[in-house]
Amino acid sequence: MHNVIIFGASSHGSVVLDCLEKEDKFNVIGFVDSFKPKGSLVNGYQVLGSEYDLPYLMSRLNIEGGIVAVGDNWIRKKVVDKILEIIPGFNFVNTIHPKAIIGKDVVIGSGNVIMPGAIVNANSILHDFCILNSNSILEHDCEIGDYASLAPSSCCGGNVFVGSFSSICLGASVVNGIEIGEHSVIGAGALVVSHFGDKLIAYGSPAQFVRSREIGEPYLSTIKKRYFSNLASLEDIV
Repeated sequence: MHNVIIFGASSHGSVVLDCLEKEDKFNVIGFVDSFKPKGSLVNGYQVLGSEYDLPYLMSRLNIEGGIVAVGDNWIRKKVVDKILEIIPGFNFVNTIHPKAIIGKDVVIGSGNVIMPGAIVNANSILHDFCILNSNSILEHDCEIGDYASLAPSSCCGGNVFVGSFSSICLGASVVNGIEIGEHSVIGAGALVVSHFGDKLIAYGSPAQFVRSREIGEPYLSTIKKRYFSNLASLEDIV
């Protein structure tokens, strides 16, 4: 069983840990987190240090891979970039909770998290570093770009395309055949019946364009509080 680490010891990290434990494919060694004290415990696992400790940790603990547990799509990308800067070619693993359902001929990239109750139906494609949260549905023949995410109980009908870094928020539904561009956010509870482009926020039923957004603009309240209250600290890790 390969030794792996989790990057990010927040509440999202705890959910990713639960997926890894239930899947029972990897041996979790601990967390890497720049915001928590080294040696502190999270769900019984130790925080081993920051990204800069990786070379030592990998040689000392025989670590063969890991997964980034950061809920915000853009920050997840920045953390991945930092890891690859320190350890080029680092092995990012997937975790798929055993209560998720994966259909026939589904293609899954690397670094993805698929949580309990999630459904990915036949012929769909997940690129890299995506999150499919609890009870989210990705119907047949869908495609989800790098670093995109589906929030809990969101649903994409058949033949939906979601661009890189975009987020379908809590309970939102996207009808069949819709395309959503990159870096866009579909708000909680929205019903999407028309196409949307890049770098925008839309919500409502039916969903309407609300405003444009900047690349990397935070959209999760917990991320805003934790990561953007101290920009200097954020820059230290990304």
